[in-house]
Amino acid sequence: MLPDTECLVRALESYRGRDKVIRTVSYGSQLIGGALSRKPDSDVSSLRLGKSLLLFSAQLSHCRTVLRLFDDLSMLAYSRSYGLGNAEDDPAVRWISVLTNVADQLYYPCEHVAWAVDAKLIRAKSDTWWLLSNILWGTSLLLGILRSLRILLLLKKKMKNYEQEGANSQRFCQLRREMQVELLSIISSMADISNSIHWMPQGFLWGGRFPTWLVGLMGTVSSLISLIQMNIGDGECSSA
Repeated sequence: MLPDTECLVRALESYRGRDKVIRTVSYGSQLIGGALSRKPDSDVSSLRLGKSLLLFSAQLSHCRTVLRLFDDLSMLAYSRSYGLGNAEDDPAVRWISVLTNVADQLYYPCEHVAWAVDAKLIRAKSDTWWLLSNILWGTSLLLGILRSLRILLLLKKKMKNYEQEGANSQRFCQLRREMQVELLSIISSMADISNSIHWMPQGFLWGGRFPTWLVGLMGTVSSLISLIQMNIGDGECSSA
């Protein structure tokens, strides 16, 4: 198989990799479907295709929500292993990471309750629980940006110590690569935060103002960056 095909197969064989692929396809379908549906001069076939892609995107999104019903234990295990971040050298990175883990841990049960209400398994107002889960997601993203900015600052200081060895030294190249990963994380989180604010109640910044295609675009950008980062972390696929 071609290298890119091998990377895709490896991604689909793991839960996290499959989730990233599904997310990319879902937002990509929303982007194209939203763009086709908004054109006033579109013919009937284009409008029909646009609506089908939007329905397909919604089903994939629902699929990811159901799969996340089983993420609580893995998130709890990660939070327990990280603990208070005593292994971190920088206190700011440590406490930002701890707060991020708390937000992520609380996110799952809130989303589960919202899903259960929509599925008519329990009686409550799902809007409140969806709002809580969205706030927690946005909080996690914001903390992630702050963490990446702090790491970038630390990496920049470290790079100064290796400037005398030359820009081609192995350690210097590694630090530069780490900075690129953090920059990608910031761009990805900013794209997701833009959608998170859009899903807030109207009146809060640009809540509810994004057209469908723009939500798809922001999500697609974030998802593609996530796939790129997964590729970077894979030794065999990174050269593809």
